[in-house]
Amino acid sequence: MIAIEVTYFGILSEKRGLTHENIFTAVADASGLFAQVFGVDNAALRGVVRAVVNDEIVSWDCVLRDGDQVAFLPPMSGG
Repeated sequence: MIAIEVTYFGILSEKRGLTHENIFTAVADASGLFAQVFGVDNAALRGVVRAVVNDEIVSWDCVLRDGDQVAFLPPMSGG
C-alpha cells in the first residue's frame, strides 16, 4: 500500500464531492487510481481528463510511488 495525495478540479471535484483527499492504495499507475476513485465504468470520462503527478502532466501508465501528489484535470473553459 502506498499513500497518495489526490486533488480534483471542476466536474471531478463535483463528482467526488471534495477537492482533496489522501488515499491509501495498491494500484500501480495513474489509470488504476482514476478507476479506483471514479469507477471502471468512467473510461469515457478518463478520455478527456489529464493526469498530473508531482506537478507534471503524465501518461496514464505513469507508475505511482508512496507520497506522490496526483491531480486529475478535466477540460476547462473560461473567459
